[in-house]
Amino acid sequence: MSVIKVKENESIEQAMRRFKKACEKAGILTELRRREYYDKPSIRKKKKAAAARKRAIKKMRRMVP
Repeated sequence: MSVIKVKENESIEQAMRRFKKACEKAGILTELRRREYYDKPSIRKKKKAAAARKRAIKKMRRMVP
């Protein structure tokens, strides 16, 4: 859990900006999105394979001028 202490004479906007950076650094939002709903292991495996295919195609496109 990210915690920040509001400094003396610090505006709320600045404190919120620091809090957001701390959350981003800790990876809280990405973890939240990943856990938003349950994926069965078979679906997770299919998504992983599709992402690998997509990366391979993208890599091949970059190699061929």
